[in-house]
Amino acid sequence: MHIMEGFLPATHCVGWALASAPFVAAGAVRIRRVVRQHPEVKLLLGASGAYVFVLSALKLPSVTGSCSHPTGTGLAASLFGPTVTTVLSAIVLLFQALLLAHGGLTTLGANIFSMGIVGPFVAWGLYRGLSAAGASLAVAIFFAAALGDLSTYVVTSFQLALAFPDPAGGVAGAAGKFLGVFAVTQVPLAISEGLLTVVVMNLLGKYSAGELSALSVLSRRSA
Repeated sequence: MHIMEGFLPATHCVGWALASAPFVAAGAVRIRRVVRQHPEVKLLLGASGAYVFVLSALKLPSVTGSCSHPTGTGLAASLFGPTVTTVLSAIVLLFQALLLAHGGLTTLGANIFSMGIVGPFVAWGLYRGLSAAGASLAVAIFFAAALGDLSTYVVTSFQLALAFPDPAGGVAGAAGKFLGVFAVTQVPLAISEGLLTVVVMNLLGKYSAGELSALSVLSRRSA
């Protein structure tokens, strides 16, 4: 998912950065409000960011010759909402670009858009929708984390297709090829991330019940 430094045309880098900036700004405002209203959740917020960092820093070779990794954004999106997760993802992606040569500065906007915006909004929407429909907390968290992860790679595939359309099939043809490389091979990782996030949420329910109650997470049906 981390599009490497210098890989995208300059116009695409600028465009994705401009598209991502309002979400980062909104997330910063949201974090300030959440911390002011519920100062007890600061450690949980930091732990959610660490979860994103650790999972998205994993480089796992895929059968297509590329590398894949979980994203970790489903947990934060379910707990704090999508825009807060955008800020956490932006911080993580910046540190990874600077310290791990994972991603890049010129492609930061594109990577934030896929991992920090689309993924979290998909995860948050699924979590809220399934919870409202009466699904258990475990089911809601699983699908939020798994499909939030998968949607990130779907968006990355289209970002690359827009930048490098197929000579014969155009953007659609290129998207099909990139989806075959990234999205299809991401399915088992997405399922694994969903299961892991359920385990993490169960542990948080045991050891951080007060913080989850403050965020109204435990007011929903538990597993």
